Amino acid sequence: MAKPVILTVDDEPQVLSAIERDLRQRFSSEYRVLKSGSGKEALQTVRELKKRNTPVALLLVDQRMPEMSGTDFLSEAVKLYPEAKKALLTAYSDTQAAIKSINQLGLDYYLMKPWDPPEQELYPVLEDLLGDWIVHTHPPYEGIRVLGTLWSPDSHTMKDFLSRNQIPYQWLDVEKDEEGKRLWEALNGSQTLPVAVFPDGDVLVNPTMVELAEKCGLQTKPSRPFYDLIIIGGGPAGLAAAVYGGSEGLHTVLVERQATGGQAGTSSMIENYLGFPRGVSGADLARRATTQARRFGVEILSSEVVGVNAEETYRFVRLSNGSELSCHALLISTGVSLRTLDIPGIERLAGAGVYYGAALTEAVNYKGEDVLVVGGANSAGQGAMFFSRYARTVYLCIRGDSIEAGMSQYLVDQIRATKNIELMLGTQVEEVSGEVHLESARLRNGTGGRLKELSVTAMFIFIGATARTDMLDGLVERDEEGFILTGRDIYRDGRRPRSWTLDRDPLPMETSVPGIFAAGDVRHQSIKRVASAVGEGAVAVSLVHQYLRSV
Repeated sequence: MAKPVILTVDDEPQVLSAIERDLRQRFSSEYRVLKSGSGKEALQTVRELKKRNTPVALLLVDQRMPEMSGTDFLSEAVKLYPEAKKALLTAYSDTQAAIKSINQLGLDYYLMKPWDPPEQELYPVLEDLLGDWIVHTHPPYEGIRVLGTLWSPDSHTMKDFLSRNQIPYQWLDVEKDEEGKRLWEALNGSQTLPVAVFPDGDVLVNPTMVELAEKCGLQTKPSRPFYDLIIIGGGPAGLAAAVYGGSEGLHTVLVERQATGGQAGTSSMIENYLGFPRGVSGADLARRATTQARRFGVEILSSEVVGVNAEETYRFVRLSNGSELSCHALLISTGVSLRTLDIPGIERLAGAGVYYGAALTEAVNYKGEDVLVVGGANSAGQGAMFFSRYARTVYLCIRGDSIEAGMSQYLVDQIRATKNIELMLGTQVEEVSGEVHLESARLRNGTGGRLKELSVTAMFIFIGATARTDMLDGLVERDEEGFILTGRDIYRDGRRPRSWTLDRDPLPMETSVPGIFAAGDVRHQSIKRVASAVGEGAVAVSLVHQYLRSV
């Protein structure tokens, strides 16, 4: 922890220098002594210290100062540091002001000028105050602090990005948390929320994810212009390919727009993955695989791919920051995006009680509340189990008539055994409503069946997925839903696509453009399981080697 601050304020330079000298002589080994020549200047210093989350132990302030008196300064400073000890330096004629400050500001002490000798008149008093401060003050959080509001979609996006990238942060709701209000006051409360405040005092106001990634120390720019293998997408397939590509000597870079792990990274617990008899969280699996890939020299870029093209034997990838990478072989493992629910009221409430996917960072905010989970596959079941730890009731809404049809049996058994999960089969959401945030959902049971109104404060949606392949428009063959065709599937209606220029047939995971491969959920008719995606990523690297030997 940074040294706590003792701030002394006096408009007389000689007096200020003298008190600073005496304070440093006794307290500099344990405290950082700062001085200021006016109340306004000192207030700005206090705001800057708050931004850096530096603890302030003592405010030692002269009462008689032009523009802002000592008591006026203290009344503003304690809004930011209510726990700091407060002492006035006064002349005899200021006694009444000091007594008034004791009653109105909770002033801890007032010292008469002069304070010589300090060993008798100054140090004992301040040591007592500082000792009391140490006993009753908790060490401040020294990492990133995020200011926002619970019902802000942008706040949710920032928290989700930091959490999924395993970057510690402290969440401060400016509407509920006193510390959040104080920090907001230090920032003058004028910025657009959310705001990320860093330990060095830097402030990012509603940043893009790339800006946030750069400030957090994530790599956003490649170290070289050319690679043997570029992987787009950091889900299980992409991470597996990165590990095998790096371990087998390929200069490999993986580009992920949000966080490694993909949709699997949001799973609260994967219990049927080989080698983890007690299960493993998606975040933990992603963290282990990311660390493993980096150990083999793989670069992992936090950026977004906006374009892909091919020229002769080279493949080119254009990033959102305008830079371009090239390679011999390219693997598309972008996975899928959760399908949105098209019902009245939902677009306005997205991020304000309505979430797509597990949104694990928000679960604790709904402790003791009623929430709704929509979907019948494993991801919905895992989400329902996780939210049941916090919510009073979890309503699991499944359109089909059977939970077994789309969910693994182990999850079915867990859900049926969990008392606060209420299963609603043959049911679909028709409408959601709420002024500032989600307040209720209207559900219909069966075709033309009865309507039911549920009072819920959160809804988590898992209703299928769409392929993330927009950057490949006009380049590779895809099916009607946008999933990438590979191997002999590229011969649609028995015809060879014009983009396939070689005499040989495409390799099993090769697309209609030689040297561009696809693996994982983004591939046509792939099996949507973590283990399958990992296997495909590993196999894809073997096929990349085979391709590279032929060019």
